[in-house]
Amino acid sequence: MESKIPSVAKLQWQCRRGLLELDLIFKEFLDNCYSSLKDNDKLLFIELLKHSDQDLQSWIFSKASPANKNLLPIIKKINNIN
Repeated sequence: MESKIPSVAKLQWQCRRGLLELDLIFKEFLDNCYSSLKDNDKLLFIELLKHSDQDLQSWIFSKASPANKNLLPIIKKINNIN
């Protein structure tokens, strides 16, 4: 499973978004929480980053739910840092 998880340096680039608010939230999460996640949660975070900024903004700020309910735990963890 470790081979599916990119380096933190690569994730830093993936966390850079078109919306400053998302940049700040993902950077804080990556810096302060990511390393303590279990591999399954790391994979969920990686999957989350594949979605559009509009979807991410809706899920994180508006508390809308993604169609893929498996992403809810990682969204909750991200929301808990704020």
